[in-house]
Amino acid sequence: MRTLARWARAEWGPVYDAVREPLLRRRLRAIPMTLTAVCLTALLQYVQNQPWGHGLVHRAGAVRAEDPLWLSLLRTPLSLFVPALDLPVYGALAQILFVFGVAEICLGRRRTLAVAYVATLAGTLYARVGVALGPERLLGLPRSDAHVVDTGPSAAVVGLAVYLGWRYGAYVTAGAVSAAMAVEVALKENLAGTEHVAALTGVALVCALSTARRRWPCARRRVPQSPPGPGPGPGSRAGRASGLPPIQS
Repeated sequence: MRTLARWARAEWGPVYDAVREPLLRRRLRAIPMTLTAVCLTALLQYVQNQPWGHGLVHRAGAVRAEDPLWLSLLRTPLSLFVPALDLPVYGALAQILFVFGVAEICLGRRRTLAVAYVATLAGTLYARVGVALGPERLLGLPRSDAHVVDTGPSAAVVGLAVYLGWRYGAYVTAGAVSAAMAVEVALKENLAGTEHVAALTGVALVCALSTARRRWPCARRRVPQSPPGPGPGPGSRAGRASGLPPIQS
């Protein structure tokens, strides 16, 4: 039991320490962006389930591989908050509240949104490339996936979870999330699973670039050179070796 507690402390302790104080001090005011994302997702879920709102939400935030690229990129910011119709929305809201909330406190709003959109874009662009390759090619997707709407917030949640695990040293958690996505693809071959794996690949690339960026300046940093001192005096050994006459007293 103690071993398990020590492992949990080593795995999640840094994240817990980073989140605890802001939540105790500011409570829900510490995660305004997360609360906005939860409310927006709930609102979009309600609207798209109404007869008058389904087409409106899908025209504004549904991304498919068959859509023109410029239209997909235009819809991507809102598509992150459009939940899947065939999944319970409460699970998506709980995931956004927990993962986005922790990320907002630990990473800040800008980095949280950046990682979330990188994960979403990676999944969306992979679906487009996979459909273009076709099922007969490696990493290809069936043509029918071109009509399927992308994953919504789930790809961003998965990407943020792995990025947080990498950033705070929770490597077992990050590996478990990645393994779960791989198992999902193996057991249930659908577009959502492959987009999750693509999202993880995009976030892994971000992690690698961040690591290289931190190491690169150290490798390229040049040792500052001290300013040149005065030349050797005529009475010094170097001066005598150069043939300069000594100073007469």
